[in-house]
Amino acid sequence: MKVIGYIHSGKLGKNENDFLRISKEKGIEVRLLNISQSIDLKELQEMELCDIIYNDSGEDFAIEFIKIFENMGIPVVESSKAYFDENKWNFYEKCIKHGIPAPLTIKLSKNTEDIKKQLVEFNHWPVILKRVRGTWGEFVARANNVDEAINVIEGFWNRGGTKHIPIIAQEFIDSFSYRVTYIGDEILQTAIKENNNWKCTGVYAKNFKTFDIDPALKDIVQKIMKYTDIKICGIDLLKKGDEWLVIEANAEPALDFFEIERTMLIEKIIDLIAKLCPNERFEGSEPIIISNSNDCNDKSQNLLFD
Repeated sequence: MKVIGYIHSGKLGKNENDFLRISKEKGIEVRLLNISQSIDLKELQEMELCDIIYNDSGEDFAIEFIKIFENMGIPVVESSKAYFDENKWNFYEKCIKHGIPAPLTIKLSKNTEDIKKQLVEFNHWPVILKRVRGTWGEFVARANNVDEAINVIEGFWNRGGTKHIPIIAQEFIDSFSYRVTYIGDEILQTAIKENNNWKCTGVYAKNFKTFDIDPALKDIVQKIMKYTDIKICGIDLLKKGDEWLVIEANAEPALDFFEIERTMLIEKIIDLIAKLCPNERFEGSEPIIISNSNDCNDKSQNLLFD
């Protein structure tokens, strides 16, 4: 029997319960790891018995657990490289390198005076300011001039408690947000995220409807499949006239745009995970169990907070 380690955060909801139900119907065992709670050594030992780890927590810090499991030699669905691609600046650089159209973007300094000079030179107003990491539209704001931009950036620093997470400036595109979801090599869902406000991503969108994939968009999606490490992905795009522009690629994408398609997407995810499971991972040897020594425990802690 295949065993999936399932990382989640908080109480089990619709997606988690359906994942458990469908996995059971397919003869797959699921071991849960709730990273919103303290994790002890015994729980990490139990995850060592899994064939593969799937992170569905939506938490930015989950990458630290992914690093731990990679170090333990446990296969993961989305590697730490995938979360590197989620970084908005890294993803933008990859888009430019591979000819994927994206809004004009610059990475800002951590020095206020330098930022002012950068924004004056960039000269795209209004400008969108974002931290390179963030979900649900958090740490994303619009500014109409340099003074507003500095206020926004200082607000990010104060609210986030650090200057160490870089901030990007991006040209503002007056557009609804378009989402394309793919699992493996299969495009499975499209959704237009509409709102009367300028911010249509994350929890800010109020209305959803589907749209067709045209040849230009299909080419963009196929390039993202090829050049990123994200296997279960939600791509966010804007339209500038008739041109598609990619904003970002998201691992662990939302599955709830259309309730009628939600369980279909979960089943597709489980099928992909089952295919990614190594055949007979423990054939010829016993699974490696983490020692209960202080040295091993210290190593796990170092990986978690690295």
